[in-house]
Amino acid sequence: MLYFTRWRALGIILTALIVCLCAVPNFFPEAQVKTWPAWAQRRLVLGLDLQGGSYLLLEVDSNYVKKERLDQVRDDVRRTLRDAKIGFTGGVTVRNDAAEVRITKETDVQPALAKLRELAQPLGGLMGSSGQRDLEVTDAGGGVIRLSIPQAAMLDRMRKTIEQSIQIVERRVNELGTVEPVIQRQGNDRILVQVPGLQDPTRLKELLGKTAKMEFRMVDTSVPPDQAQQGRLPPESDLLMSASPPPTPYVVKKQVLVAGGDLTDAQASFDQRTGEPVVSFKFNTSGARKFSQATQENVGLPFAIVLDNKVISAPVIREPITGGQGQISGNFTVQSANDLAILLRAGALPAPLTVVEERTVGPGLGQDSIEKGELAAYVGSILVIIFMLVTYRLFGVFANIAVAINVAMIFGLLSLLNATLTLPGIAGIVLTVGIAVDSNVLIYERIREELRGGRNAISAIDAGFKRALATILDSNITTFIAAAVLFYIGTGPVRGFAVTLGIGIITTVFTAFTLTRLIVAGWVRWKRPQSVPI
Repeated sequence: MLYFTRWRALGIILTALIVCLCAVPNFFPEAQVKTWPAWAQRRLVLGLDLQGGSYLLLEVDSNYVKKERLDQVRDDVRRTLRDAKIGFTGGVTVRNDAAEVRITKETDVQPALAKLRELAQPLGGLMGSSGQRDLEVTDAGGGVIRLSIPQAAMLDRMRKTIEQSIQIVERRVNELGTVEPVIQRQGNDRILVQVPGLQDPTRLKELLGKTAKMEFRMVDTSVPPDQAQQGRLPPESDLLMSASPPPTPYVVKKQVLVAGGDLTDAQASFDQRTGEPVVSFKFNTSGARKFSQATQENVGLPFAIVLDNKVISAPVIREPITGGQGQISGNFTVQSANDLAILLRAGALPAPLTVVEERTVGPGLGQDSIEKGELAAYVGSILVIIFMLVTYRLFGVFANIAVAINVAMIFGLLSLLNATLTLPGIAGIVLTVGIAVDSNVLIYERIREELRGGRNAISAIDAGFKRALATILDSNITTFIAAAVLFYIGTGPVRGFAVTLGIGIITTVFTAFTLTRLIVAGWVRWKRPQSVPI
C-alpha cells in the first residue's frame, strides 16, 4: 500500500495540481478573466442567494394547450373526411372538451369511424406499450362521432409543452447576456426562472410573457375594416388590431403563408433608407420557397406580419421576394427591435406563460450571507486544523494538507463545470470537509490499533491504510448514493447541495487514498521511522 512507482506518483500530483489550478480564475476580477483564453475562463458563478437577482415563477396556460389540441383535432377531422369524400353537416363543433361531427349518411358512419380512428396515435414512452392512444373516437349515436382527449394524453401533451417551453425560455434568457440562469420545471404546469445578478426583471417579464407566434398572412381587401367591425367579417378571415398605437383594425385571412417556425435567424438593424430600427430575418429552405411563391402570386397586394395576433406591419408586395430574407419595420425603438429579434431567434412558446410569483433578491442579503459563510468556514477550518495537530501531531499536518487540497479540488471541479454556487452548496462543501477529516481519523485510528497489536511502524502504517479502505469506501459510497438521489429528485437549492456533496465525496476518496498515502509514503521512505508520531 505504501509503494508508489515514479509515474504513478507523478500522475497523482499532476491530477491534483491541474484540478486545483482550475479554481485560480475565481481569485481574479471577471473583467481580467475575460481577456484570458476561452478554456481558462471557467469559474464559479454565485447563485441568486449570494449575489441577488430575479426570481420568477411562470405558469403554462393549460386551457390554451387543451384548446389548441381540440382545434387541431377539428382541422384534422375536416381534412380526413373531405379526403375520404364523406359528407358531414353543421361542420365540426367543439363542446365539453371534445370535437363532434355529424355524418350526413347513416351508411358512412362506419367508414368515417375507421378513417377518424387513424388519427389516434399511441402515447409515447411507457404508456405507449400499454396500448393507450392520444385520441378516443366513439359513435355517439344519431350519426354523431365524438373525438375526445384522454386524461393521460392531456398530461403527456402538457409535459411536452413544459419541456419545449423550458428550452425556449432558456434561449430567451441567455440572449439577454445573463450568467448561469436556473430554469427548471416545478410541478405539472410551472417553470421556475432564477437569474442571478439581474436586479430589474421588467424586461425579462416582457420577453417571457410574449408567446412570439409569428405568422405571415395576406390582408383581406374584400371587406373594409369598419364593415368587419360591424359584424360583416368573412368566415375565412380574422379581425386583428395593430401592435403599435393608435390601434388600427386589419382584416387578415386565416390562412398562414409562412410560420415563424421557418425562420432561421433574426437580427436588429437599421433601414438603409430611413435609418429607423428594423428587424432583418432569414427563412430556411422550406420557408423561403413558400414565401417566394406567396409573394409571386400576390404582387400589388398587402400582406400582414402578425405577432401574437397583432399586426406589426402590413406592407404591399411590390415585387416577388425570392431571396428567403426580408425585414420588418413598425415604429420600433432600438430596444424593441432587439427584443423582437431575440423572441424570433428563440422561437415561439407553445403556450402563453403567466407570472404567478415574482421576487427580487437584493445583493445586500447575498453579501451578508457570503460574509457569514466565510466567517463560519474560517472558524471551522481553524478548529479542525488545531484538533488534528493536537491529536495526531505530524500526521495531523499531513491530514490538514490533504484536506486543503481536497477543498481546492472541489472548487476546481465546480469551476470546470461552470457550476452555480449557492448557500446550500457551501453547506455541502463544509460537510465534505468533515467527511474528509473523518476519513483521515479512521486511517490514523486504525494505525494506532495496529501499533497496539505489536506491529512495527512501517507495517502498522501499511495495515492502517489497507484495513481502513473498506470502511471509508462503504461510508462514502452510501453518502454518494444519497447525494445522487437528492440530485435526481430534488430541485434548486437541494440539487446545489447534492452537486457539491457528490463532488466532495469523489475528491475525498482521491485525497484520502492516494494523496495522503503518497505524502505518508514519501515521509516513510525519507525517515525510515522506528516509531509513529501519532
